[in-house]
Amino acid sequence: MTDERAFFTERPETRQATYQCPRCRRTGDYAIRWVRRVKKDRPPAGADERDRAKFAKLRDYLLRLDDEVTCKVCSKRFEIPSQHSLMFVDQLQGLPNEEDLEREIAAASGEPERSPDARPALPARFTRKPSGWK
Repeated sequence: MTDERAFFTERPETRQATYQCPRCRRTGDYAIRWVRRVKKDRPPAGADERDRAKFAKLRDYLLRLDDEVTCKVCSKRFEIPSQHSLMFVDQLQGLPNEEDLEREIAAASGEPERSPDARPALPARFTRKPSGWK
């Protein structure tokens, strides 16, 4: 039986992900380290029939290396949810990006579409000139 890594070429990769700190409840973008394992074009030399059958079923995938990140606000370490520690590459290609998702959600909720830079206006108490100390 051949080791699984003999069927793949490994390449390190960094991807951005958005997580919420369980302590301070702030959401932030974090750089997460992954290993991309790409299936080789043919089985390794010396592979038996069982290895060839296994090789035919293999797919490219990403394996997450980081299990914890440090919050950018409160500097506490928290664990990344483990449901996405392994992801198949062919499943990633069909996923919509963040902007498309936000647009779809806004359209479904009936909210008017606004540009990502548009923010609500600040109240007057924050924008008027300070009068100074008396």
